[in-house]
Amino acid sequence: MKLKALLVDDEINIVRNLQKVLPWESIGFDSVETTSDGLKALAYVEEHNPDLILCDIRMPNLDGLGFLQKLNELGKDYAVIMLTGYQDFEYIRTALKYGARDYILKPINYEELENVVTKLAEEIIDKRMEQAREQKKWNSVMNLAYEKLLHDVLLDYTNVSVRQFLFNDEHLLEELEYTLILVDLDEYSHISRNWNEKERKLRNFALRNVLQDALSKDELNYAVLQTREGEWCVVIQHTKGNNPNDINKMQMWSHMLQEAVHLNVKLNVSLGIYPKHASMHELADAYKKVQRSLHLSPAKKQILVLKEQAGTNELNYSMWGLIEEIVTALKQRDQAKMDQAFSELNQTLKAISEQSVLRVEQILHFLILHLVREMKEINVLSDEEEAALWAKLERSISVKDLMENIHQLIHTSMNTRINRKPSDTFMISAKEYINKNLATDFGVEEIADYIGISCSYFSLLFKQQFGETFLEYLTRQRIELAKSILVMSDKSITQIGKMVGYAERRYFTRVFLKFTGMTPTEYREKRETPIHE
Repeated sequence: MKLKALLVDDEINIVRNLQKVLPWESIGFDSVETTSDGLKALAYVEEHNPDLILCDIRMPNLDGLGFLQKLNELGKDYAVIMLTGYQDFEYIRTALKYGARDYILKPINYEELENVVTKLAEEIIDKRMEQAREQKKWNSVMNLAYEKLLHDVLLDYTNVSVRQFLFNDEHLLEELEYTLILVDLDEYSHISRNWNEKERKLRNFALRNVLQDALSKDELNYAVLQTREGEWCVVIQHTKGNNPNDINKMQMWSHMLQEAVHLNVKLNVSLGIYPKHASMHELADAYKKVQRSLHLSPAKKQILVLKEQAGTNELNYSMWGLIEEIVTALKQRDQAKMDQAFSELNQTLKAISEQSVLRVEQILHFLILHLVREMKEINVLSDEEEAALWAKLERSISVKDLMENIHQLIHTSMNTRINRKPSDTFMISAKEYINKNLATDFGVEEIADYIGISCSYFSLLFKQQFGETFLEYLTRQRIELAKSILVMSDKSITQIGKMVGYAERRYFTRVFLKFTGMTPTEYREKRETPIHE
């Protein structure tokens, strides 16, 4: 971090000596400019914004004290050292009152001046670095807030007024529109049955990172949001009017996403494209339409462009509404609403079966898969219960069998939700947040605010639930994930550290060594057998 200095004095020999005698470069300055009076200095400051100013008190046109007053009017904090040949206490006191950081008497003691300049330079650099850290943290918080807003809007969790939010200094959210691409893991039910929790967490994490990097070369402004296990939305931001709908570009981006996943994670995904830009208020509807269309299409490794047909079948439309009501009732723990929606769904499916039994079975299989994934998102279905469910479905071939399984599934999850304590719900949300944000720099404040409780209450609940502090748990999760990535990929130690939330390799290595007893490189060398695909 290099600094700029400005020397202001009407005595040309003094400014030349100041330029030559002090070791400016070793102190941290790569630019040292001069000027002869306060007015010229003020013009230079407004244009170039120097970090340090050495200024004489006695000068023509605008003296040093007047210059200090004008600097104050600019509203910025400048580091100013006053040079004076007058050992007059009133001059010095006035200069300090106007914001001078120090003063040096003429004739100048250059050793003393070097010490003062060095001290101020260190203070300026420390302040700059702290500001940069705070800005980075603020940007991270803003990005998390924006992604959370998009996530909640997609899932129709909020009726937020976009006028309340700013994405950056230039654009209100209402001036933006989005391309929506849904990415869905093929063979989800098979994969879910054969992966344990650790493998699922690792694959979900890796897949999101691949999606996040896949379009980076196109310099797009986009977010990758995991809407549920095995499903992500890639939301690409545009300014209204600047980017017309281009379905060829959308398909190109989709191919890039699909190929990146297959190449890096060795998994297949299908993608659904909403064919036109959607406003913030249209995202939830766009997401549901693409999701329904993609899940009812039997093909794998496909890229499907949504085609909205006129005169949508009324029974199908009613069925989708009832499915959404069931999911909503499940989340809200509303037993009456659940029973009513399920009864109406039964009647609707009977009406559809009169047209096509095969169509009903296809819809029911989707409904079960849909509910299983939703239940996993809200943690009301254990791995054992899920395995038992898949075993039953393998033996369930009739519509009646499928309906009975759905009914049992719903009531099992409803009872789990009703019997769960509020504190358990808070901690489930905390665990989900941690799993989805391991690569992000966040602390207790951010996660407590996300859940909606105080930091102290969060810390208490967390220790009770997990038997360790939040920081201990977070660090352990990051190191466990790093261990898996080390043996499954050839990414560098620095890259892996960043993937699990450590920006500096040295700090990542130190934490890894503390938890495992070896460095990341040593761990990778000792673990030659990768986790099976």
